[in-house]
Amino acid sequence: MTVQTTAPVITLRPARTSDVHAIKDLVAPLAQERILISKETVTYFESIQEFTVAQVDGEIAGCGALHVMWEDLAEIRTLASADSWRGKGIGRALVERLLEKAGELGVSRVFCLTFEVDFFIRNGFEVMADQTAVDPDVYSELLRSADEGIAEFLDLARVKPNTLGNTRMIRTL
Repeated sequence: MTVQTTAPVITLRPARTSDVHAIKDLVAPLAQERILISKETVTYFESIQEFTVAQVDGEIAGCGALHVMWEDLAEIRTLASADSWRGKGIGRALVERLLEKAGELGVSRVFCLTFEVDFFIRNGFEVMADQTAVDPDVYSELLRSADEGIAEFLDLARVKPNTLGNTRMIRTL
């Protein structure tokens, strides 16, 4: 018996405001497992321009955001895929697109904070060995940001309860 299978056709596109509830639904189970941090709906609307969504047959199957932190540094955040689509290339496609976007913006390094170390290693990231990945002047400027992702990148004590067990990773483009 021959079984013919075809890979799903994944369409990547910038997120729209109408996608916010689907994004929130993708994140919710991962936030319950403390893999991702839960965010208020308003936060998704405020940052919708950072998001890319993956669609399969018109269904939002995954999402991810690229948040610029500095001239040469951005973060991949809120990377999620639906349970039914995990392991089928959604995450890889999103990471590739977000890295392309980083390059288009002139960013040369991309950071992530993750429990999925093996996944990000397969996508060219390395565990951050250097805890001071920016020069002291940039560090001082970044300290002025209220953004939690920047606090996570800087490994500030105030975010430790939210990030215990996560690994700080980086990729140079």
